[in-house]
Amino acid sequence: MTVHSPSAVPKSESKAKKPKRSAVNWAFRLALWSGGLVLAGVMTLLLLVGIAMAVAFPNLPDISDLADYRPKLPLRVFSAEGSLIGEFGEERRQLTPVKDIPKVMIDAVLAIEDARFYAHGGVDYKGILRAALANLGRIKSQGASTITMQVARNVYLTSEKTYTRKIYEILLTFKLEHLLTKDQILEIYMNQIFLGNRAYGFAAAADAYFGKSLQDITIAEAAMLAGLPKAPSAYNPINNPKRARSRQLYIIERMLENGFITAEQAEAAKLEPLKVKSRSDNAGIHAEYVAETVRQLMFAQYGDETYTRGLNVHTTVIAAQQDTAYKALRRGIMNYERRQFYRGPEVFVSLPTDRQALDDMIDGVLQEHPDNGDVMSAVVLEASPKKVLAIRQNDEIIEITGDGLKPVQSGLSDKAAANIRIRRGAVIRVTQTPKKTWEITQLPEVEGAFVALDPRDGSIKALVGGFDFEKNKFNHVTQAWRQPGSSFKPFIYSAALEQGVTPATIINDSPLFFDAGVTGGQPWEPKNYDGKFEGPMSMRRGLAKSKNMVSIRILQTVGAKNAQDWVTRFGFDADKHPAYLTMALGAGSVTPMQMASAYAVFANGGYRVNPWLISRVTDQKGNVLTQTQAPLLSESMRAIDARNAFVMDSLLQEVTRSGTAASAQATLKRPDLYGKTGTTNDSMDAWFAGFQPTLTAVTWIGYDTPRKLGARETGGGLSLPVWIEFMTQALKNVPVMEPAVPAGVVNSGGEWFYDEYAGGAGISALGMDSGANPGTPQVIPMPEADEKLRILDLFKN
Repeated sequence: MTVHSPSAVPKSESKAKKPKRSAVNWAFRLALWSGGLVLAGVMTLLLLVGIAMAVAFPNLPDISDLADYRPKLPLRVFSAEGSLIGEFGEERRQLTPVKDIPKVMIDAVLAIEDARFYAHGGVDYKGILRAALANLGRIKSQGASTITMQVARNVYLTSEKTYTRKIYEILLTFKLEHLLTKDQILEIYMNQIFLGNRAYGFAAAADAYFGKSLQDITIAEAAMLAGLPKAPSAYNPINNPKRARSRQLYIIERMLENGFITAEQAEAAKLEPLKVKSRSDNAGIHAEYVAETVRQLMFAQYGDETYTRGLNVHTTVIAAQQDTAYKALRRGIMNYERRQFYRGPEVFVSLPTDRQALDDMIDGVLQEHPDNGDVMSAVVLEASPKKVLAIRQNDEIIEITGDGLKPVQSGLSDKAAANIRIRRGAVIRVTQTPKKTWEITQLPEVEGAFVALDPRDGSIKALVGGFDFEKNKFNHVTQAWRQPGSSFKPFIYSAALEQGVTPATIINDSPLFFDAGVTGGQPWEPKNYDGKFEGPMSMRRGLAKSKNMVSIRILQTVGAKNAQDWVTRFGFDADKHPAYLTMALGAGSVTPMQMASAYAVFANGGYRVNPWLISRVTDQKGNVLTQTQAPLLSESMRAIDARNAFVMDSLLQEVTRSGTAASAQATLKRPDLYGKTGTTNDSMDAWFAGFQPTLTAVTWIGYDTPRKLGARETGGGLSLPVWIEFMTQALKNVPVMEPAVPAGVVNSGGEWFYDEYAGGAGISALGMDSGANPGTPQVIPMPEADEKLRILDLFKN
């Protein structure tokens, strides 16, 4: 037997093992080289990043101001009760401290945006890598940014996707995490983020989309709002309800996965129906003219900071009264519009037959002709004298028949002019009647104004400057100088009381004639509104019936210059009421606000109060900047004697009891109502000015460019119903109030007299020299040169 040593192993066998060992060594060396290269690459990358950060860090913006976060906050205007009635500024925002943000809102945001927000140091490194790969591969980002990174980007950087911007974002994130607490960062995010519909921050979004306070939102609503940061337009529940709903459901699932809600809460949230505000709902309280007035006052004081420093302006306006005034004035104007000739559709479009093209066409047209409150736009699909079929937004088909077609009968006639005729493709206006049926109407050309104030202190309670602010921003309450007509007569009567004329003075309602020698121009023969003359009557009856001849004779007795001086006591401008006899018929110029302030003198016992609107201005933190205290009536504010105001109240009460405004007491069923109608020549202006001891209100209706309202249109028929509708609501639960009898007056034979005139010492009769025959004109002799009359238009009651 032969024994072989190890060295005696065959060479062929030894050579067979060498390639295997070589392959292992080669793989090991390759791994070492690869690891070294990767390490070198990483080190190089880190070195480059370090160099980039070292270069970029000094160029980072100063973020110390975020420690005292003060975003751009809009000017916000509130009613006396705290209801928001106006907002001005590019960014609609309600700064809300993190402690006041409900947990459900925070949980919804964290669930979808950054579930580990309170655990990480500001940067999600896995997310950064994913975002880098997405950007490199030009695919859509998966949303790796943490909340801190989003704050850095939203406050200081742009949204471009570059590595340079990402480096700056990371550096800013580190600075933010070092400078601020997590709660501070979250507070900035929750208030700064844009969420669509001009809303910045979740408090503003809760109001914009749901019309409620952030503290009152539900899980379902919070989830809907939390979906907005990713794409405010795409996930807007008003514009894209389907996509918004899909996003909401996903967020509810994320809240469940992260343990923020239970399975039962998640299921309930998914089933909860949401009431999202429509565009028309966003209007809220219609106080646009009030808000604009406040804006102008604030801008005059604060300049451009008005729109960014978060001023909160509290007004004296009562929300319920403002809403009533807005609706009453619009209803009054629309009732007048029903009596006018139909002017035709607003525009005509050619409707395609293809369904999709038809829908697109209708959507576009209705966007160009948006609804005006309850006066809504529609496109006619079919039209005949007995039925009109039209389509509104959201494919709502409406049918108008019967009485709903009466206002536009002329437009349904086959003989109607092309621009008048209602036919397929016509854009029309419709409104719903109290019976919930449809009626075709038109946007009015006539305008109006309404203002109400407390005569005891001058605080404005309601102000509507026109039919619609978007249609016409001209504030007719404060800017429209119009002739007041017979609503001005009480101020002439007030002057007469100081000249010895009493409510019992007999005045001849007979014709007057002023020849050319008297007028210095054309002869003037004024008329009463009804063209009739009733002969001798008391001063009381003359005002109640608004007799022009009576007023002229009273002014003759007072003297035009004396009367001009007297009316300035009520706040009127002397130069706008020339000292001519036509002043007796309201030929001067006034604004509705002036009239309200002037009638307040009668209402409060003779004191002049200046209208005021702003009660308090605060900053974003609630610090009071300015505050107005309601003035207390004092003798320094006295305009007329208390007894003058008392007797005038008695005369104005007669107007609402048996005169041209008798429907006021008849409708409201209370005696403490006072006022006067006014209609100018050819019915160009229709007024009613009146009061109850706690509330003075004035209504005006007319065209911006004066023209006839119509032969039968009067202040009693047009403006008084608006006033009555407002007072019906405003005086609910207000007890009847009768003024106390002041010193210096006495009642004799059922009539009120100044003490010195009670025994018949006053003027007993005026204008009786032409005899008792009311049809005989009294020719007025030529006056002195400085008393010559200027002929203006004749005025009615």
